Amino acid sequence: MLIEVWSDVVCPWCYIGKRRLEKALAEFPHAAEVEVVWRSFQLDPSYPKGERTSTYEYLAKKFGGSPQQAKGMTGQVKAVAAGEGLAFDFDRARVVNTYDAHRVTHLAKAHGLGPQAHERFLHAHFVEGATLNDSDTLAGLAAEVGVPEAEVRKVLAGDQYSDEVDADIRDARTLGASGVPFFVLDRAFGVSGAQPVETFLSALQRAHDHAAASAR
Repeated sequence: MLIEVWSDVVCPWCYIGKRRLEKALAEFPHAAEVEVVWRSFQLDPSYPKGERTSTYEYLAKKFGGSPQQAKGMTGQVKAVAAGEGLAFDFDRARVVNTYDAHRVTHLAKAHGLGPQAHERFLHAHFVEGATLNDSDTLAGLAAEVGVPEAEVRKVLAGDQYSDEVDADIRDARTLGASGVPFFVLDRAFGVSGAQPVETFLSALQRAHDHAAASAR
């Protein structure tokens, strides 16, 4: 079974949904037959490259109100994340354009390290306050999971893997995803959002049963 997950590395619900999917897979009896592939998506592709804004200032501008009110908005998300074992620190998190970060995740995928890079970037943004539009930061984080740093810097100096990122984003639109996380099982079943573990388990079983029936 193939599970494709469209996600952005600065999307809080993507990280929460990732943990819930992992919990569901831990309970799924056929988990050994499952491959998870992470696909690129940008929550805000219009955000200027090279800039970085505090999460509270960004939310205040996007939804109206003050940064302090925006901080209150993140409180519930932080509490939900804590329930999944994630210590979100929105005080330190900075909103950036994630296009280059996604290009690096595709380089990582070429090395068989796509899931590791995706997890590392999510953790770096939400827990450590790392700025994911900084070349040194991206190169260092990718190197931590085994991606050659020199290759990361070469990718960031050019436009390599742009086609792959663009293709992922087009596929998401074609499949009807208007936001992330978006989970697609065998291109037959979709789960939108950071659903409860039980929802993921149900989708996993349906996809498994469908594949078994199709093989008869």
